[in-house]
Amino acid sequence: MSIQWDQEVEKYKDQLIQDLQGLLQIPSVLDEKNTTVEAPLGVDVKKALDYMLKQGDQDGFTTKNVGNLAGHIEIGEGEDILGVLCHVDVVPAGEGWSYPAFSGQIDNNRIYARGAIDDKGPTMAAYFAMKMVNDLGIPFQKRVRMIVGTDEESNWRCVDHYFEHEEMPTIGFAPDADFPIIHAEKGIIDFDLVLTERKKDDTAPKMELRSFTSGERYNMIPDRAKAILVPHLDQTFLLQEYDEFLKEQGVTGDYYIDGGVLILECNGKSAHAMEPDNGVNAGLMLLSFLARFDFDARAQAFYSFAKKNLHNDSRAHALGLAGKDEISGDLTMNVGKIRYSDEEAYLGLNVRYPVTYDMDRAIQKLTSELLELGIEIANIDDSKPHHVDGQDPFVQTLLRVYEEQTKERGELLAIGGGTYARSLTKGVAFGALFPGREDVAHQKDEYIDIDDLLRATAIYAQAIYEIACKK
Repeated sequence: MSIQWDQEVEKYKDQLIQDLQGLLQIPSVLDEKNTTVEAPLGVDVKKALDYMLKQGDQDGFTTKNVGNLAGHIEIGEGEDILGVLCHVDVVPAGEGWSYPAFSGQIDNNRIYARGAIDDKGPTMAAYFAMKMVNDLGIPFQKRVRMIVGTDEESNWRCVDHYFEHEEMPTIGFAPDADFPIIHAEKGIIDFDLVLTERKKDDTAPKMELRSFTSGERYNMIPDRAKAILVPHLDQTFLLQEYDEFLKEQGVTGDYYIDGGVLILECNGKSAHAMEPDNGVNAGLMLLSFLARFDFDARAQAFYSFAKKNLHNDSRAHALGLAGKDEISGDLTMNVGKIRYSDEEAYLGLNVRYPVTYDMDRAIQKLTSELLELGIEIANIDDSKPHHVDGQDPFVQTLLRVYEEQTKERGELLAIGGGTYARSLTKGVAFGALFPGREDVAHQKDEYIDIDDLLRATAIYAQAIYEIACKK
């Protein structure tokens, strides 16, 4: 059976765009302060899940809500399941957008919104691919099950809960990364470096650090940082120094006095944590400025450690964690959260390590070394690396589909990002970002190109047909 998938998808173009805009207009950011039994991760996150399940209901697919944390949309029949693992939660929008972050506005053949490329656009492309194959009336040899998660950007409670209650797909792909095919994903570990020293010295420092705040998520490079200070020196000199510092570093910032304290703010550039060098870490930048001045011993120990061991060191050489392998490349490190006050003092790290790297041994060694500095490692969350043999027939089928649809040679890739593919024994990431395209995930003015959206839909449709329909 010869099907021109690129022509088929044109029939669905207007509806695909309209339905995607509707999903993008839901600000489905994790909100644990406003939860209910029906919305354990926040009302808007639940709205996004309901939106997708309603789509499936309207099209006559089998749908199921699994504990209000995840759900699935299924077509076809057979014992085996081809899983399509997506998510509808998004990271916070941040500031500085040219378009409203949850508008789904179209400009220059692009749809702009938080989640456009990560992962609502690819999710809708995969959904319409399922719909296209089903509408053609082609018999299925396997079930095709889209699993919709709601906590991918945080702690993966959605897929953890889902697979505790539902069967595991035999094979599957996650449309949540890059084309052609990602068959290896680095391990991802989050942990806090907690300063245990709580006493301040009795000397009169030239500066008192009341608080320091930067970052909301481990997996984002923070684009804002704020320090609240009580300076015991000439403020004019300090502010002149700060102006010069901002110019030297090529970043922007602000300062003002409020209630007798001096507030410094620094603006960086947000990006996905899998490649910290793509962004500018506002927190580490501002800490490096504060290191020019004398603080009390506790504050000085905090910023000195950060400047010496974390600033401008995305490969974690100073911490002794650096490593690489041929399959997945360099270990990378992002300082996603920084908090300092009388009550707490910690640096929240997101480290992505190669598939052959022994992270358990590295953490054990680092823990021992940091204890001597009065720093403890806490709140460890480790997602182990994932790797599928590139010669597996499933992988080779996806590679062939990509090449047939794009008329370009495909290759196997490894990434520092973590997708739901690692939830499966035999899962890979498959699109939807095409080679050479700008990766704007987790950045301001995130978008998906409409032509790429349609092209991805055609690729997913053929992949579903080849894997789930052919005998």
